[in-house]
Amino acid sequence: MNDLLNYLWAFLIFFSVLCAAATGRMPQLSAAVVSGAGNAVTLVISMTGMMCAWTGLLKIAQEGGAAKALARALRPVVRRLFPSCPQDGPAAKAICMNITANLLGLGNAATPFGIAAMKELKKRNPTNTADNDMATFVVVNAASIQLIPTFLAALRAQYGAKSPFDILPAVWLTSAGALAAGLTAAKLMERGRHG
Repeated sequence: MNDLLNYLWAFLIFFSVLCAAATGRMPQLSAAVVSGAGNAVTLVISMTGMMCAWTGLLKIAQEGGAAKALARALRPVVRRLFPSCPQDGPAAKAICMNITANLLGLGNAATPFGIAAMKELKKRNPTNTADNDMATFVVVNAASIQLIPTFLAALRAQYGAKSPFDILPAVWLTSAGALAAGLTAAKLMERGRHG
């Protein structure tokens, strides 16, 4: 897959240079490349402060026990979503911590828990295809409902939003809708497979 993306990017770059040369717009292409690179560096540097502040606050909440308390509160939900998964097993614990990290906006912390959960789920699946629990976990993880979407808020603040977090209700509503639609589809396909 990486090779395909590399070829795609190489083709797009080559094609844009070819089009600029054919239309006599090489100076504009050069200016756009320099300007885009400068804007990217400026964006990254300006976002670093806000991202550090929010990640630090959320890390404090995690270290203070908020993540473990939230994971305990999620156990009944995990029990219903993953009925064949042992509820006190390592897979269920990793799933709870993954969902918790995503809820708290700690995407970097969510990834290792997600990988651990999938490895544990794979241990229970002797085939090379995803079982129902694995498919459901992918849906839950992809929806990634966040209570505080720090990265998006940082982007909005960088581009001049007066209230970068005023999108919270829309983010919650759309991610909950995506989760509901994904889980419904997964459960319908699960029934269709067994029916």
